[in-house]
Amino acid sequence: MPSPPIWLLPALAVLVAVGLPLYSWRYRGRTYAIFALVLVLFSFPGSLFLASEAAAWAPPSWRGPIRWLFVYGMLATGIHFASLVRARLRSAGFRLGVSIPGMTFLALGAVAGPWLLTLLPLRALAGGLGLDTLGTGLALLALLPLLVVAASVSTSLGLRREVVRITLDREVHRERARLPVERHRKAPAPPPGRPLRLVQIADPHLGPWAPVSRLKRRIAELLAHDPDLVLVTGDLLTMEGNATPGALAEALAPLRQAEGRCFAIFGNHDHEAPEEVRSALSTHRVRLLVDEEVLAQTPAGPVQILGADWQRQGRAEQLERLAARFPRREDHLRLWLLHDPAGFADLPDGEADLVLSGHTHGGQVGLVSLGHDWTVLSRSRWPDHGLFGLGTNRLYVHRGTGFYGFPLRIGVPGESSLLEVEPAS
Repeated sequence: MPSPPIWLLPALAVLVAVGLPLYSWRYRGRTYAIFALVLVLFSFPGSLFLASEAAAWAPPSWRGPIRWLFVYGMLATGIHFASLVRARLRSAGFRLGVSIPGMTFLALGAVAGPWLLTLLPLRALAGGLGLDTLGTGLALLALLPLLVVAASVSTSLGLRREVVRITLDREVHRERARLPVERHRKAPAPPPGRPLRLVQIADPHLGPWAPVSRLKRRIAELLAHDPDLVLVTGDLLTMEGNATPGALAEALAPLRQAEGRCFAIFGNHDHEAPEEVRSALSTHRVRLLVDEEVLAQTPAGPVQILGADWQRQGRAEQLERLAARFPRREDHLRLWLLHDPAGFADLPDGEADLVLSGHTHGGQVGLVSLGHDWTVLSRSRWPDHGLFGLGTNRLYVHRGTGFYGFPLRIGVPGESSLLEVEPAS
C-alpha cells in the first residue's frame, strides 16, 4: 500500500483543529466549540509524534498502512465531534466506524503527548552522551501508549462480575479509612445468615460505548441475581443519550421486573436531561428519590432509603436538612443513595448504616486489575472504590457499569456486582 503524503496528517490535524471549532461555534455555540478545541489541542500533538515513532519502528511494508491508520483515526475524531453538534445515538455502523475509533484515537493522543514529553530530555541526553543502546530502548518506550490504550479499550469494554460481601460494624474511624470487603469472582458458599442482597446500577452512561442493547443486557444480568433491592445511583446518560428521546426507557426495560424494589437518584449528568430520565424511570415503575425517603420491606428486614439529589453547592446543608427531615426508623437498616461520594464527608455522623455512591468510575486509572486498591484518586477527596468508614458511617463506592466518552479505564475494570450486606449486630 502506498504511503500517504507526509504532509497529509499534519494538514488534517490543522483542518480539524480550525474547522471543528468554527463549525461547532456556528451550529451549537461557544461552550461546545471551546470544549472540542481543547480536546483536539491536547490530543493531536501527541498523535502526530506517535505516528512518526510508530512508522520509524515498523518494517517498510507496514509504514504505509500505519500512517493511513493514523489518518483514519484523526478523520474519525473530527467526524465524531462534528456529529455531536447535533448529538444523538447513532447506528451501529457509525459507532463502530467513527465514534469508537475517533474516541480511541483521541485517548491515544492524550496519553502519548505527556509520555513523549517525559521521554524527550532522556532521549536527548542519551544521544548527547553517545549511549546508543539506551537511546534505542527509550525510542522503543515511545510506543508504550499504543499498548496502554489497547489494554485500556479492552478493560473499558468489559465488566468484572463479582459477589461483594460487606459486613457492617460500629467501629469509630476518626478519619476516612478504606475497609476490607470480600470479593468473589465465582459464586461463594452461602453466608450463615440472610444478608440484604443489593444490586447497584452506577454510571451506565448510555452512549456509543454502552448502546441500548448492551445496557439492557447488562441490567438483565444483574437482575438475574434476584436481589432484594435494585438501587440506581445516577449518571444514566451521555451527550448522545440525552438527545435521543425514548432510548433510555428502552435500555432500562429489564427494571420493570423489579417493580416495588427499584429506587433511583439523579447524578450530575442526569440533570442535563432530567425529564428524559424521569420519563424513562416512570415508564418502568422505578421510584425516583429527589431528597426523599422510602421504606422497603425485604426478606432481610425493613430498610429505610434516603435518596439525595445531586447538587454542586451547599451539599453539607442539604444532607443535614435531609437527615433532620427523615430521622432513623426503629429497627430499619438505614441506606443513603448519594451519587458523588465526596459528599460522604458532609454526612452527619451516625446517619448512615451504608451509603451507596458511584460517580468516580472507580478512580478510572489504577492497579485494581492487578489486585491492588490504589488508583489516581486514592489520596484525593473522592473515595474511589470499595468500602470506607468515617465515624460510624459506612460508604460503598461502585466502580461503575460504564464510563463517559474516552476509553481510559486503565487498570480499573467496570463493576457488575451483587452486594451481600450483613448489618451490624
